Amino acid sequence: MFSKLKNRFSGAAASGPVEFLVVGLGNPGKEYESTRHNIGFHALDFLAENCGTDLKKLKFKSLCGDAMIEGKRVLLMKPSTFMNNSGQAVQEAMSFYKIPIERVLVIFDDVSLDVGRLRIRRQGSDGGHNGIKSIIYLTGKDTFPRIKIGVGQKPDPRYDLAAWVLGKFSKEDAAVLNKELENVACAARLIIQGKIDMAMNKYNC
Repeated sequence: MFSKLKNRFSGAAASGPVEFLVVGLGNPGKEYESTRHNIGFHALDFLAENCGTDLKKLKFKSLCGDAMIEGKRVLLMKPSTFMNNSGQAVQEAMSFYKIPIERVLVIFDDVSLDVGRLRIRRQGSDGGHNGIKSIIYLTGKDTFPRIKIGVGQKPDPRYDLAAWVLGKFSKEDAAVLNKELENVACAARLIIQGKIDMAMNKYNC
């Protein structure tokens, strides 16, 4: 459903200690593949492809891949715990590599933003997102950077939120998001470099 732009980043073999975690949130299983709630998974797939790696290693309750981004070894993670328990995977990887929460970038869907809009934040509350809520609860902190990807607001306030986020994208919305994934990857690169202000100035809209 979402295409990938190859060779945007270096495909150099990962080496040295892991310095950063990049986590895309979603639900495992084919029935969830193209749902709004899984745009974080699609963003990670895109980033992994462009780093010349794949997400096949099962570790920390996640599908993981190693990548070198801006000279830093980065662990890319797609938690397989289901959305509501995403914090289990993040907390385990943080503890193993002794990564501070400020070097954990989380990418996820946002139903308050129009389709394709990005919102980058240095920290913040869960905003009603259960994956973020789990991460904050299990790590005890909310001071991690995040990239929110707009998946569109409910067409009617009375529409069930769970049904909305587990619904699938239209072809038109998928096309918009497909173009936006490169911006997500570029924003992630800036954040890993320590340039989150630049990422916010360039990609927040």
